[in-house]
Amino acid sequence: MNEQLYEYDPAAALDNEEAIAIFLADAFESGDANYIAKAVGVAARAKGMSQLATETGLSREQLYRSFGESGNPTLKTMLAVTRALGVDITARPHKPAA
Repeated sequence: MNEQLYEYDPAAALDNEEAIAIFLADAFESGDANYIAKAVGVAARAKGMSQLATETGLSREQLYRSFGESGNPTLKTMLAVTRALGVDITARPHKPAA
């Protein structure tokens, strides 16, 4: 049997604000800053880095750097990008794992 593997790009499934919100909520639940930054980067690619650069006033290079493999975006950058993605960052009381 000859099986063929395909690269999966999660950005392909993020075609509306609701899908992006669900995807990012899951990332935020992880509590892992690197994972969150990478997930925001995936959502940014789904929307289009050029469009996000225009909407946020940030350069495409800065967006790729901030949300890439070793990125560490500032809160200001994170807020600008999530807002442009149509997603709000909210807070709620933390519930420790049982």
